[in-house]
Amino acid sequence: MSQRMALIVIDMQKDFVLPGAPSCIAGAIATVPNISKLLKWFRQGHRPVFHVVREYRADGSDIEITRLDSFLAGKRFVVPGTEGCDIVDELKPAEGEYRVVKNRYSAFLNTELDFMLRRLDVRNLVICGTQYPACIRATVYDALSFGYGVTLVTDATSAQTREIADANVLDIRDLGVECIETQELIAERVRQ
Repeated sequence: MSQRMALIVIDMQKDFVLPGAPSCIAGAIATVPNISKLLKWFRQGHRPVFHVVREYRADGSDIEITRLDSFLAGKRFVVPGTEGCDIVDELKPAEGEYRVVKNRYSAFLNTELDFMLRRLDVRNLVICGTQYPACIRATVYDALSFGYGVTLVTDATSAQTREIADANVLDIRDLGVECIETQELIAERVRQ
C-alpha cells in the first residue's frame, strides 16, 4: 500500500468488554482474539496503532446527556482511576503506541487524533473495537469526512447483537468503506 495506514482500536476497555461489567457490549469479548491478531500484524510491520478510549468524570459533568441519568443513578463506568477504565489485558498498548482519550462517540471529536495521524502521514485507517451503532459508526463517518481511506474489520468489531452489527455493516459498506474480516485484511495487505 503506497500510503501509510494505522490501526484504530476503539473502546476495548474492561467496563465495555468484560461480561458482567457495568456497560458490557455483548459481542465485545468475542472480538478480542481478532483484535489481538491485528495488533500483532501492525506491530510486526511497525505501523502506527491508536488505542482510543472513553473516559468520564465521576460527577458526570462530561457524559452525553442521553447517558447522564443512568450514570448518576449508580451505573458509573470508564471513570479514570478505576479498573473498568483500563484496556483489557490481552490488548494493552505496547511501547510506542498511542492512547487517545475521547468523551464522545467519535474518536475525532475534540481529540488530537486527526492532528497525530496527519503528523505521521497516515492516510488509511483500519478500524475495529466496540460498538457499531455509536463509536464505530461515528468514527467511520468522521474519518471519511476528514478524507481518510477506511477499512472496517467486521470480525474485530462488535455490537450488542448480531442483527445490530449486520445492519451497521450494511450501512457502512454503502458509504464505500471496505468491510472485511481479519484474515482477509492481513492476507490482502501482505500481497500489496
